[in-house]
Amino acid sequence: MTQCSKNCGSCGGCAKTLTLSNGEIDLLQTLGQIPFLPVARKASDMTPVYLEDTRYNPAEYSLILQALEQKALISLDYDKPLSGADMGAYQGYPVHGSMALTQRGQLVLDMLETQGVQDADN
Repeated sequence: MTQCSKNCGSCGGCAKTLTLSNGEIDLLQTLGQIPFLPVARKASDMTPVYLEDTRYNPAEYSLILQALEQKALISLDYDKPLSGADMGAYQGYPVHGSMALTQRGQLVLDMLETQGVQDADN
C-alpha cells in the first residue's frame, strides 16, 4: 500500500476519518452559506485573523483557520482580497485576503449535512 507523502499532520484523510472541533464545523457551515469570507494577517506574521464573527475569540478563530487549512478543507488566499468588503475591523492587519472552502471542504460539509456529526466517544 502506498503511503501518503503530503505530510498533512493530523488530517485523518488517509485513515478515512476526520476529526473536527465544534469551531471547525461552525466555520465550515458558515462558508457553506457565505462562499468567501475575509481574512487578514500582519505583514511579518503568517497567523490568520478572522474578525467577522464573535462565537469564538480571535485567537480561537486563528487556530480554527489553521486547522482547517492544514486539513485541506479551506484555502486562505492573501493574493485575493474581497473587493468591496468592509475591512474596517482589520485596519491593524495590512495583509488582506479571502478564505473559501476547498473541494474537499465542500465534500466534508455535504457529508456533515447528510450524515450528521458522529461523536468519537460513541
